[in-house]
Amino acid sequence: MPRHRPLEILIVEDNADARDTLRLLLELEGHRVRVAGTGGQAVELAAGARPDVALVDIGLPDVDGYEVARRLRAKLGAGLFLVALTGYGQPDDRRLALEAGFDTHLVKPVDPDDLLEVLPQ
Repeated sequence: MPRHRPLEILIVEDNADARDTLRLLLELEGHRVRVAGTGGQAVELAAGARPDVALVDIGLPDVDGYEVARRLRAKLGAGLFLVALTGYGQPDDRRLALEAGFDTHLVKPVDPDDLLEVLPQ
């Protein structure tokens, strides 16, 4: 049984396997998911899709996830829940994520229960 109301979720991840795994997990929970492999694609897609949540990898090939977060926040405002997904888990990494506009920070590999727990109700 789904834990949340259905959300519009944008996954921004350049690793196809990780992106597909996250997409499948979230779709099985009843969410509507769109995916982007680069930060530029994500910003473009979000402008039309207006997601409730964006899961953003920090290490992207074009612009880093911090910049993606700043751009998404500027376009979509405080109503967007931003989750940093990264292999970087030191205190400074968490601070940088919050400063860039992320609401929370999860370290890869992300435990599915931890991910589902942070999603807004």
